Amino acid sequence: MKVTPTLFNEVFILNPKSHIDFRGSFKESFNKKKFESSVGIGILFCQDNLTHSKKGVLRGLHYQLPPFAQTKLVSVLQGTVLDVVVDVRKGSPTFGHHFSCELSAENQLQLFIPRGFAHGFITLSETSIFMYKVDQFYNFESEGSITSNDPSLGIDWQLPQSEWIQSEKDKKHPVLSEAPLFDYNEDLYV
Repeated sequence: MKVTPTLFNEVFILNPKSHIDFRGSFKESFNKKKFESSVGIGILFCQDNLTHSKKGVLRGLHYQLPPFAQTKLVSVLQGTVLDVVVDVRKGSPTFGHHFSCELSAENQLQLFIPRGFAHGFITLSETSIFMYKVDQFYNFESEGSITSNDPSLGIDWQLPQSEWIQSEKDKKHPVLSEAPLFDYNEDLYV
């Protein structure tokens, strides 16, 4: 597994090895031992989620607050998305900064997103199937969110806002300065 660092020390792009032959391909999308030896973090994922979206669907920016904070491992099974991660740990040297990358069925990259980071994505292809693993079950009362068009973040979603398709809930998220946040000193992996 190839591990590529990002703007954030805690967020990684992963590229698991694919074995390709005349029949097609095989890839371990997640192997706990290889992950832990490559990244140095012990994770116990408890749930896998799939979303099917059409072009322009923007989901996010979402996160879960302690004690139900979630670490995610995300990938795309069909199509292409722009995936965005925002540091929501007040006091962090990178607080309010964001990182984005394209994830696609073609590049087969994965993104590891620890607790303390908001996450969202927009579908750039005609359709997408997006998969993510989480290490904590969803809890409504611990839900945190930031509006995707917060001017303080300056995220380029690669599609004009007039083409965004969002849930009514996602359209009503607060800006970063009004959102509930993490404390930078919290242990992200407890």
